[in-house]
Amino acid sequence: MELEQLKDMMKIILKPSRYLHSIGVEEVSCDLACIYGYDTEKASIAGILHDCAKCLTDEQLVEECHRFQLPVKEVELGNKQLLHAKVGAVYVKHHYGIVDEDIINAIYYHTTGRPAMSLLEKIIYIADYIEPYRKPLQGMEKIRSTAYEDIDLAVFMIAESVLNYLQHTGALIDTLTVETYEYYETVIKNREMKEVCYGQF
Repeated sequence: MELEQLKDMMKIILKPSRYLHSIGVEEVSCDLACIYGYDTEKASIAGILHDCAKCLTDEQLVEECHRFQLPVKEVELGNKQLLHAKVGAVYVKHHYGIVDEDIINAIYYHTTGRPAMSLLEKIIYIADYIEPYRKPLQGMEKIRSTAYEDIDLAVFMIAESVLNYLQHTGALIDTLTVETYEYYETVIKNREMKEVCYGQF
């Protein structure tokens, strides 16, 4: 299915504010793909479809998880909208004919992230956070500028920001969010150590 067709479909099923967010994610995903050498069309498709299940109610999301035999964590039962990512990953395959596993995985993990993400997964994870129509968040401009220069550092900064927010508000935290933060913290620290070592020679 062509990108413009998918945009038209998202415009129909999503609320105007959610559609605008999806357009922003699509645009940023395309930009990041261009910068980091990824297929821009695939990135745009993943970006426009990443919230395709956001039109569902909490009850519908749970029902779809049961229908497609998707695992539901305790943290997701506490905040059922978290389920939109994994339901969306199924929807892109069943409703929109997307069979590319990288696109499917990018949608599945766009909320929590995961350790050792693919390039597209990182692109969608970042674009979802920094797209230009999202309300301003603390440290947003620094993360935005970093995203176009250092993709792994941007992932770490976002994971850190999300984790701090969830801890501050007392919300339940998905273990994948913690694992993402810890993994990319290690990536950045190891890289810095190598830079220091190489700098000594």
